Amino acid sequence: MISYIKGLLVETFEDTIVVEAGNIGYNIHVPLSLLERLPKVGNEVKVFTYFQVREDAMSLYGFLNRQDLDMFKQLIGVNGIGPKGALGVLSTLTPDSLRMAIISGDAKAISKAPGIGVKTAQRVILDLKDRVHIEDMLPQEAETEALGGSLVGQTGKEAMEALVALGYSGSEAAKAVRQVEITDEMTVEDVLKASLKHLSFL
Repeated sequence: MISYIKGLLVETFEDTIVVEAGNIGYNIHVPLSLLERLPKVGNEVKVFTYFQVREDAMSLYGFLNRQDLDMFKQLIGVNGIGPKGALGVLSTLTPDSLRMAIISGDAKAISKAPGIGVKTAQRVILDLKDRVHIEDMLPQEAETEALGGSLVGQTGKEAMEALVALGYSGSEAAKAVRQVEITDEMTVEDVLKASLKHLSFL
């Protein structure tokens, strides 16, 4: 119903923010990992939203990009996980860390989220392992096209896989590769070397 809300960031709380758009203040539930990425209060923000309607309440859940919103939607599609549980998972793990935990089968990392036991974490991995891919941790499609298209995306993906094989976490690998200005002339080795330089500063 509501795809996104764009307006002034008015207030931030522990797990909610208020965005004013069209003279209406929208109370939006957000994961803790999003709060540190927000602009300062008084600046404009665009929040992609999920609108939940229940008999006793209507709630908005928000994220800064569609990839993270999609991750949230996938989580609430898992039996036994509702919006609040999904928000708890994404507050404990960044979306990229969660994707890597699913890809690597790390139920222990997922079970650190409040209210998520090992069995539920294993269910998350089982249900989502075929729907979450390492390339989801690379820049959005529009960014990839600006850098030269699918070849660039494939080179970045292979470089990130190599970094994970070297022992870096998925989120570290994704962050490092994102900082490299990949061109279609660059090989996987070129991207890997450039990414390692960025990792030395993380």
